Amino acid sequence: MATDRRSNTVKDKEQLATPIGLYVLGEISLGKAAERAGVTRWEMEVILQEAGVELQLGPQSMDELEDEVDVALDIE
Repeated sequence: MATDRRSNTVKDKEQLATPIGLYVLGEISLGKAAERAGVTRWEMEVILQEAGVELQLGPQSMDELEDEVDVALDIE
């Protein structure tokens, strides 16, 4: 799964299992998954795509979108 470029950072699949699982469950963001795996955000995108995981970018439902809008309005 790891390429030569990442081989020094990503030791094995076990190191990726937890961040991938948490990302799939929606518990952590792409950036946090990358941080936990010890790779860049862009490398994590590739890792997830190679694992067949659909990227979850942005709100996934109207409720999530409304929550994001409410938070943004509260910031002002």
